[in-house]
Formats: sequence, C-alpha cells, structure tokens
Amino acid sequence: MTAQVKFRDLTLGYDRHPAVHHLDGTIMRGALVAVVGPNGAGKSTLFKGIVGVLTPFSGKIDLCGLRTRDIAYLPQQADMDRSFPISVYDMVAMGLWRQAGMFAGIGRKERARIETAIAAVGLTGFEQRPIGTLSGGQMQRALFARLLLQDARLIVLDEPFNAIDAKTAADLVDLVGRWHAEQRTVLAALHDFDVVRANFPEALLLAREPVAWGAAADVLTPENLLRARRMCEAFDEEAGECRVDAA
Repeated sequence: MTAQVKFRDLTLGYDRHPAVHHLDGTIMRGALVAVVGPNGAGKSTLFKGIVGVLTPFSGKIDLCGLRTRDIAYLPQQADMDRSFPISVYDMVAMGLWRQAGMFAGIGRKERARIETAIAAVGLTGFEQRPIGTLSGGQMQRALFARLLLQDARLIVLDEPFNAIDAKTAADLVDLVGRWHAEQRTVLAALHDFDVVRANFPEALLLAREPVAWGAAADVLTPENLLRARRMCEAFDEEAGECRVDAA
C-alpha cells in the first residue's frame, strides 16, 4: 500500500498554544479513518493543518505529492456563513472552481455534472432555493454535492453528521462508503462511536496527544476512552465540560 499522509512529530495550535502534540503516523492511500476524541481534543486543528489552514509549530505533514486541488475539505457547519445570498445550484457549482477556474463559463457538460451531484444527494428541485432557507440536513446534502464535484483524492470531513436527521446521516454515510470504494482517502471527525464501529475500519483517538490509532474496534475500548477523557481533563481548566462517553 502507498502512503497518502504522513505525520512526523507534528505539533499544531493557535497563538503559540499547542492543540495537537507530537503526532506520528501514516494514513495509507484509500484509507477510511475516523478521528475521534473529546471536545477540544484537536480534531479540527489537525484537519486545518492537513488542508493548509494552519502551519505546524514543529514537525511535518507530508501529503505525499498531493496538490491543494486534490484535497476536499468540509468544515463544521458552525464555521460557515449561511447568510450569503447564493442558491443551492450556485453553491454546488463552486465545486468546479479548482478544475475550471473561478471565472470560467459553465457549459452543458458542467451543468450535467452539477445536476447529477444534486440528484445524488437527494436535492433535485432545490436548485434555486437560497442556502439560508435550508434545514441543517439539506445544507449538509448540498455541501456533499459540492464535494462530489471536486473529485478529490483526499476528503477531509469535520463533524459531517452532526446535528442532522437520521435519514440524511445514513444517506451521507453511504456516500462516504462510495468514496472509499473508489479508493479515495477519507478522514472524518466523528462523535458517534456506533457510526464509527459500523462504517470506519480505522480510527485515531486524540486527546491533544494521540491515545490510540488502528482498527476501530481496538481503538474504541473503554480503557482508551477513559484515558482520553483523563488526558483531556488534565489539559482543560474546565474539566467538567470535557467528556468522552464509553459507548
């Protein structure tokens, strides 16, 4: 197997305050990896480092030849401005920017791809709806349609199934499985351990430092989850807000 992402003694953070410490490891090409851990464990920080939003304090992230256009990133919905006056169709079409250019025209071929992506996430008929009128689940479907158009080799999803209805979550899990079958590399930050156990072969448990990394069943043990909670509490002055449920 070929490596896709390598971490070498990686430390990331904000304003000189580390949020991920001394991470070593390799993600193989075509892997499907859940990144789990308490709130504040560094999951989002790690993803921002992978996609180039954050520069490491020390160590290295090696993307093994990937270019920016080869990576698709879905941040948490809370980080997105839904007040921007744009339709579902136009937002999904933004997935073509890296391939066609921001100012390139959309021809018949591109329109067909956009319509296919919208249909694939179950939003046919919503094309002209402003994104500000969508429910949380509908918005997430539209964002996944945009990811489909990016045709990326590495897909990074930060809490993709959070605060959406069960039907939407199930449909989007199926899309993630489709990407995995296509040998794309998929990383997803998740809180639902049942979803991880059922759908993700590999898991990385973070609590600012790596706690365990390997087969999901071996990572999500009560012992590892308790250790992650205690590590989180040791880092967090507000320890009472830091929780990992041993589900």
